[in-house]
Amino acid sequence: MQQQKSQTPSYVHGAHDVPLIGATIGRHLAGIAARHGSNEALVVPHQGIRWTYAEFDAKVTAVAAGLLALGLAPGERIGIWSQNCAEWVLVQFATARAGLVLVNINPAYRRSELEYVLEKVQCSALILAPAFKSSDYLAMVQDVVPELRQARDGIVRSARLPALRHVIRLGSEATQGMRNFDTLLAAPDAAQLDRLSELEDELQFDDAVNIQFTSGTTGAPKGATLTHHNILNNGFFVGEAMRLTSADRLCIPVPLYHCFGMVLGNLACVTHGATMVFPGEGFEPKAVLETVQAERCTGLHGVPTMFIALLDHPDFARYDLSTLRTGIMAGSPCPAEVMSRVIGRMHMSEITIAYGMTETSPVSFQSAVDDPEALRVSTIGRVHPHLEVKIVDAAGRIVPRGVTGELLTRGYSVMLGYWGDEERTREAIDPAGWMHTGDLAVIDEGGFATIVGRSKDMVIRGGENIYPREVEEYLYRHPKVLDVQCVGVPDEKYGEELCACIVVRPGMSADEDEIRAFCSGQIAHYKIPRYIRFVDAFPMTVTGKIQKFLLRQQVAEALGLSKGV
Repeated sequence: MQQQKSQTPSYVHGAHDVPLIGATIGRHLAGIAARHGSNEALVVPHQGIRWTYAEFDAKVTAVAAGLLALGLAPGERIGIWSQNCAEWVLVQFATARAGLVLVNINPAYRRSELEYVLEKVQCSALILAPAFKSSDYLAMVQDVVPELRQARDGIVRSARLPALRHVIRLGSEATQGMRNFDTLLAAPDAAQLDRLSELEDELQFDDAVNIQFTSGTTGAPKGATLTHHNILNNGFFVGEAMRLTSADRLCIPVPLYHCFGMVLGNLACVTHGATMVFPGEGFEPKAVLETVQAERCTGLHGVPTMFIALLDHPDFARYDLSTLRTGIMAGSPCPAEVMSRVIGRMHMSEITIAYGMTETSPVSFQSAVDDPEALRVSTIGRVHPHLEVKIVDAAGRIVPRGVTGELLTRGYSVMLGYWGDEERTREAIDPAGWMHTGDLAVIDEGGFATIVGRSKDMVIRGGENIYPREVEEYLYRHPKVLDVQCVGVPDEKYGEELCACIVVRPGMSADEDEIRAFCSGQIAHYKIPRYIRFVDAFPMTVTGKIQKFLLRQQVAEALGLSKGV
């Protein structure tokens, strides 16, 4: 993008006449249920579930009471490790009502990642599905907590994870040492309802309610700690940008463990009395098309690769998508050509693009439904209500409009910090309260922003964020690996794929299959490098710093993927 000097500084703020919501999530849900009790809140066809807001609110209350009855106290952390399902949604709102902190665990995580998360935030309970795709969750948990096999009273006593007291599984089958989720759905008694009522008065909207793990450039994932105020308001204003009403029905095929599903999906719907519709446990194009048609959905969320898969489905033309109006494309850079096809062929004339990061709850920019199409397909829109954004140079000075710099966000959406990691919190949030995104952006005279690159070396693979340093740290454990650098290379389907460049220890040899086997089952599948190159050395500066940008170019050219590098 050509940069033009301007006298206007790259500072924008979302002054707005609609106030922020000053309530906790549990109390806000109760108010919505009182106003929209007969409206459908949650529809999950593959589970045969169709709950009204009145029914949903009652079930949320039952689960909240059930969790407290286990002896869990407000402020304790509850992990959830599951694919998309009705129980996930119940737990999201029940933990909020009970004052518990929900810890989202990526369904793709494997054993070592699960153990790290449970230990890092000292989870007191874990709710999990038995399995999903190739992941046997029960087996992995039993490996991490072998004491489960001897547990007789439903209480976990783990030497490795002393904080963990309860493991609760979905489904009707019994597993030694685990409780069944359905036992939490028993109708609460008067004393339990009184306790929840007291809690509603005690809980504050600035209390932590959610921890989402985002991989760090320094290796281990960091737990972004979000409040009721953070995500409830972000969900509300995301819905406002889409012009959601109680008549809308939003199809949500994006994963719930991520902000896209639980904030841009669930909370956008709940704050407007709209209907949450889940087409399946994970994304499957045919199920999405069938669900949109059968449920007369008016909105649809997805990352660009999901929309591409829908448009390219061989039976696409057979489905009636005429009820669609809006939705969000986000999670990775949104190609203008894909946006145009979605608008033209999927009837989504009011689709929006959203930009943000987990640490900002997540959205800080979003296009409006009535923005000119040219701007909707080429920018990330304008700053969200009640937020501030500035673009700064390397010295931290605000640059003029039209000049590229790092995007910083400040306001209600900024996280409390990384759980148990003050040092990295201070690195991310400066003394003035600005969250440093690491993304390079430019803001034009009209306030529209465009992301032009990343100052961090994060790789975005089909909407999944991969931080090379985390994968590098794992590969360093391999006995044959002397040095390793991971970089992103272009990919037509996913936008980017990960390539690991490895220097093998002297006198040793290794092959690609050996490295992949070392990763398999230990780190999430999307983090396993698609490409593995064995090299003698890395391009370095005079001072000995590895030039990742040059390595990326060299690798892409060697693989015949240099287009777009």
